[in-house]
Amino acid sequence: MAGKRIMLDVLKGETVSPPPLWMMRQAGRYLPEYRQTRKRAGSFLDLCYDPDLAVEVTLQPIERFGFDASILFSDILVVPNALGREVRFEEGHGPVLKPITAAEIAALNGETFHVNLEPVYETVRRLRAKLPDETTLIGFCGAPWTVATYMIAGHGTPDQGPARLFAYREPEAFARLLKILADHSAAYLVRQIEAGADVVQIFDSWSGVLDEPSFEAFCVEPVAEIVRQVKAVHPDVPVIGFPKGAGERYRDYRKKTGITGLGLDWTVPLSMARELQAEGAVQGNLDPLRLVAGGKALADGVDAILRTLGNGPLIFNLGHGITPETPVTHVEAMVKMVRSRR
Repeated sequence: MAGKRIMLDVLKGETVSPPPLWMMRQAGRYLPEYRQTRKRAGSFLDLCYDPDLAVEVTLQPIERFGFDASILFSDILVVPNALGREVRFEEGHGPVLKPITAAEIAALNGETFHVNLEPVYETVRRLRAKLPDETTLIGFCGAPWTVATYMIAGHGTPDQGPARLFAYREPEAFARLLKILADHSAAYLVRQIEAGADVVQIFDSWSGVLDEPSFEAFCVEPVAEIVRQVKAVHPDVPVIGFPKGAGERYRDYRKKTGITGLGLDWTVPLSMARELQAEGAVQGNLDPLRLVAGGKALADGVDAILRTLGNGPLIFNLGHGITPETPVTHVEAMVKMVRSRR
């Protein structure tokens, strides 16, 4: 059927063969055409906030590979940036922010939040108009915990120790920060949906560093709040949650947060993934380094996922974002492997 967005069928619990396919970070540095556009943009944030260029790079992997879904090109740190926090990206070091203090958390002001993010909403509107009818458009945000870790440390750290310590020492200020981020992230997702996003995904890239009570308070509860607020306005729009590194806590994450689809990182055993699939759609979970390696490592990884999860609601994806050194020919090979399944 022309224009049928099969990813939406899977998120309703249907089995589709071959399964829909897309990749986290599919618009990025592994593509030569992305690198050319990036040079023209100036800074990384300039690229995120320029609808012409953001649309261009979002469409590049769709034009090259024909993925079943397209994810908005942006970054999780546009939310603190729109709240007035300075954000910049340094080559080779990643994001750099001025570490936020408890007093500055109390002073955060979202008065111009949506005005600041209007270029992103314009990008979504243009993407929905330009994408093929059958391509699902995914909007996204970072989960409050993950965004907060960067706001507190000012950069990424191996175990997000600065944010964990801040949360223990300043529990009231930290709870306030998570609430501000949850409320504004929900509003951000609602605006993306209104601009044309079919699905939204919440990335919690650092959920795996927390102990059990902190995981409940910092990861589960804020994401549940985002889902509640989004569903109150758009009850039929699917929400995918990706709590990277959650391990055993994946088991009840969907029920506790209210998400529709569950994104799995590559460390989740496929036997556990099959159990999770009994409760609804799962997304993942090929090790990105199998894609870098190619050959037998790639073929074995793809085959194992399709054999184990292909007879249920599956969105084929990587277990984290594609890495810059990935050969384009390996992506082509993966797409062919997945699409040839019947």
